[in-house]
Amino acid sequence: METPTQHHDAAPTPLCEEFADIMPAVPQGADESFAIIAGPCSAETEVQTLATARQLAQQGIKVFRAGLWKPRTRPGSFEGCGEAGLEWLQTVKKETGMTTATEVATPHHSELALKAGVDILWLGARTTVNPFAVQEIADALRGTDVAVLVKNPANPDLDLWIGAMQRIHNAGIRRLGAVHRGFSAYGAKFYRNPPQWAIPIELHRLIPHLQLIADPSHIGGKRDLISPLAQQAIDLGFNGLIIESHCSPDSALSDASQQITPQQLGEIIGRIAIRGGQKNVGSQLDALRHQIDTLDSELLDLLARRMNVAVEIGRLKKEHNMPVLQPERYESLMKARVDEAATLGLDREFTSAILAAIHAESVNRQLNLTD
Repeated sequence: METPTQHHDAAPTPLCEEFADIMPAVPQGADESFAIIAGPCSAETEVQTLATARQLAQQGIKVFRAGLWKPRTRPGSFEGCGEAGLEWLQTVKKETGMTTATEVATPHHSELALKAGVDILWLGARTTVNPFAVQEIADALRGTDVAVLVKNPANPDLDLWIGAMQRIHNAGIRRLGAVHRGFSAYGAKFYRNPPQWAIPIELHRLIPHLQLIADPSHIGGKRDLISPLAQQAIDLGFNGLIIESHCSPDSALSDASQQITPQQLGEIIGRIAIRGGQKNVGSQLDALRHQIDTLDSELLDLLARRMNVAVEIGRLKKEHNMPVLQPERYESLMKARVDEAATLGLDREFTSAILAAIHAESVNRQLNLTD
C-alpha cells in the first residue's frame, strides 16, 4: 500500500509556464514602457469624478480609476456611489478617451461593470484573501476579454495572491496583472501597509512576464510618502503605478490623507525617473539595497513599539513597588531568544549583543520613570 510520502504525482507546472499566455492588463501609460493609473479613491459625485478625470487627462494620464463599491473596514463610513457611478465612468471615457478601471467585489459588481463597458476590473485586498469570493468573480468573468488586476491579500501570503490570479486565469482571462498595495500590520507603524518588497520581487521571479503595478497610496497612507515609494517601485522594476488622485483631496469622503491633486501627481511624475521605464531600472544590487532600507525602517518601527511596551511594564512595576531589574526573567529571556535566533541561522554572540543593548535601553527607560 502506498503511503502519503510514496505517491508519485506529476510535478506541478512551473508558474512561468502556466501563465505563459498572459498579456498586459494595463495599456501603456506615460510612455512606451510604463503605465500610470490614477483617479479618486471613491467616485463621490458626477461633478467630482469628471473634474478629476479632466485634470488628470491634462497631466497626460491615460487610465482613470475610481472606486464605486467601497468595502469599508467598519460600517457607517462612505461605501461608494455604487451603480450610479458607472454612467460617470462612461462619460469620462467619452469626454477624455481615457481607459476606465474600478474595483469589483462580487459577481453582481462584475456583471454591472462589464455591461457598462469598464475596461479594467481589479480585485481588492479584502477580496483576494477569500478564495470563495475570487472563484465566484472568476466564474462571472468567464468568456469575457476584460482586463483584470489582482491586489495582494491583506496578509503577506504569496501563495494566496498567486492562487487568486490562477482562478482568474483558469476562467479564460488573459489580460492579467498584479497590484502590490502592501500588507497589513498591527499597531502604529511608519507605513499604512508595510511594503515587504521581497514578496512582490519573489512573485516577479516566479512569473517574470506578469505585469506588476505598485500602489504607493495604500502602501504609504500619506501624501508625502507617494513620491519616494513610487521611485522605489520603479527602481525595483515594476511596470506601473496606481495612485489615488482627487480634485479636492482634503474633502474626500474616503482615504483623504493619501490622495493628491492631479497637479501634484504631475509634479511627482516630473520628479521621478519614469520616462524610459525599465530601460533605466537599476542593478540587482540597487534593488537589494532598497529591500535593506525597507527592512531597516520596519526594524526601527518594531524597536520603538517594543520600547513603548517596556515603558508600560515599568509603570506597572512602579505602581506595585517592584524592582526594575529582575535577573531571573532577563536570563530566561536571553537564553530563549538566543536559542531561537540560532535556529534562524543568526550568530549567538551577535544576537546576544543586540538583545543586551535593547534590554539596557528598556531598563534605562523604566528607571527614568522612578526619577
